[in-house]
Formats: sequence, C-alpha cells, structure tokens
Amino acid sequence: MALKTYLRDKRLWAAIGLICLLVGLRWSGLADQLTLETLRTHRGGLQDLVARHPVGSALAYIAVYVAAVALSLPGAVFLTLSGGFLFGALSGTLFTVVAATLGASLIFLFARTVFGADALERFGPAAAAMAAGVRRNAAAYLLVLRLVPIFPFFLVNLVPALIGVPLRTYVATTFVGIIPATAVFSVTGAGLGAVLDSGETLSPASILTPEIIAGLCGLALLSLVAIPLKKWLSRSGETPVP
Repeated sequence: MALKTYLRDKRLWAAIGLICLLVGLRWSGLADQLTLETLRTHRGGLQDLVARHPVGSALAYIAVYVAAVALSLPGAVFLTLSGGFLFGALSGTLFTVVAATLGASLIFLFARTVFGADALERFGPAAAAMAAGVRRNAAAYLLVLRLVPIFPFFLVNLVPALIGVPLRTYVATTFVGIIPATAVFSVTGAGLGAVLDSGETLSPASILTPEIIAGLCGLALLSLVAIPLKKWLSRSGETPVP
C-alpha cells in the first residue's frame, strides 16, 4: 500500500519528469552551441532582430534565460555576455537580473513543492538546528552568497527552499545580490563588438578589449572578497548553508 501511495504522488512524477528533461537537454548538444563563435556567426541576424523587435527580443531573451536557470543548464555566462552585446550593458544587466531571479524562483518553488520546506530537518537534530540558525539570519547569509559566488549557483538556488527560507527573502536577496556580477559580465559582453568588428579569430588576445579588461578586473575583485569570507566561514562554529 505504501508503495502504491508513493507512486501516486504527483510530486514524485514531477521530479522524475524534470530529471528526464534535464538528461535529454544535456544529451541534445544544445549547450555546445552556446559559444562566442555561434554569436559571431549569427551576429547580424540577431542585431537586426533586436533593432526591428526590441520588446519581443527582450522578452525572448528573458524567457530563454529563465528556462536556462530554472533547468540549471550550462551556458548562463554566455547568455549574460550575449545580453550585454545585444542590448547594451545597462539593459542587458536589467534583463538578465530579472530573468535570473525568475528562474531561480522557479527552482525554489519546485524544490519546496516536491521536497517540502522542512526537508533538511529530516536529517536529524543537528541539521534542524543548522536550518533554524540560517532562517534567523537568512537575508544576510543569502545576500553574501549571492554577492560572492562561493557555492555553485544551482545550490544557492535549491538549498534555501529546503530549510524554510521565506520566498520574499529569497527573491529580494537574489535580485539584489546578483546585480554586481551580472553587471560585470554585461559590460564584458558590451565590449565584444570591437572583437567581432575586427574580424579576428576569437582568442584570449583578441577578446581583451578595454571594456572586457574592466569586466575581468571586476570579477577578480569579487573573487578576492571571497577569500576572507571563506576563512570566516571555516572559523565559525556553525557553518552557514545557503
């Protein structure tokens, strides 16, 4: 009876369906097409499309980005660079932040629906105490983890749903926290035009335009901030979990 009840649980089949979809997309080779060479090949058509249908193009970009984040597909960096290239640094940042927040929120809601908000607490008293500690300071922990990408993006998207973090806190910290890194990649993407205009082969030397150098310096600064933060986390008696 227990097995039959379990098999009738719609949450189980939703999880299985998502896993099958992810496996299919991984095997499709779609991620292999998300390269700068692809952007170079289709540059003219994409720019023309954006010029003729700016609103529709922006909505399409946001939809693709939401799907990529919600399904935890590779290629988010390429998409962010493309957003900066096609829409400019400012608009590209705005569209990407909105899309990434929406996609992350879908992961959050899916995980909470399938596994429950108390999923981590089922692993025992220690896990329950850790989850309670994180909930008490959820905004601070999540904002730091968004600003400084110590953990993989999909983990920071997933784990808060399993420890009872409020949705509004999750959405707010995600939106604000990803702005700096997104802006850096969008500025970098806005500088790709000079490389594509030159007709050079896309190599590290040809990509390092002044705009891109500025973007890389910004990423380096973000990475440096992670060093003392990691030391603080390792010394802490209660290691925060995203």
